[in-house]
Amino acid sequence: MLKKSLIALSAGLVIAVALGYLLREPLREFLYARLTADMFVAQDVDDFDPGPALGSRFPGIRAHYQGRQLTLVEEFAGARGTVFIASRSLDWCPYCMRQMIQLQQYSADFTAAGIGMVAITYDTPRLQQAFIDRFGITIPVLSDIDGLSFKTLGILNTEYRQGDVQYGIPYPGMIVIDPNGVVVGKVFLEAYSSRVDSAAALAFAKAVLKIE
Repeated sequence: MLKKSLIALSAGLVIAVALGYLLREPLREFLYARLTADMFVAQDVDDFDPGPALGSRFPGIRAHYQGRQLTLVEEFAGARGTVFIASRSLDWCPYCMRQMIQLQQYSADFTAAGIGMVAITYDTPRLQQAFIDRFGITIPVLSDIDGLSFKTLGILNTEYRQGDVQYGIPYPGMIVIDPNGVVVGKVFLEAYSSRVDSAAALAFAKAVLKIE
């Protein structure tokens, strides 16, 4: 009797493990959807303000993009300005993933306003590409090198040290750059689990760039 019970228990565990494996992606998406349900806010209302000072020139970066190493972001600029999106990870951060998907939905509106968009994370190009391919992301996504871009910009998350899995992530946010390369606006929230809604971010960018 005990032997039969153990066999049944083992079979049940095997089935449970197999189902968990088969359903891992739908389950993860369900959990991510629940986790990010209330993440978007209408505006940046806190005093958290990392990054280059308003009125300063946007500094150089050091990042990978499509097999090249970049130090400038001018190639991604729109005629009226650029929104530089700093994101933690498109591999494991559900808030970053959902924000990027929403930004993609508004990318045509940014383009219509003459605003270029470029994003950057600490992920490797391979991990970024998996996300890009899965969700049809056309916004250029750069891969920071050794945290140097985030250090230069003053947005490196200092809670983590070299050796930590999350070392190299930035404080997530947006920097608005005018056609002359001057920082004219920033959107950073202290709570990494909150992001400004893409429609509101577009309205903010248009306001600081003086786009009617």
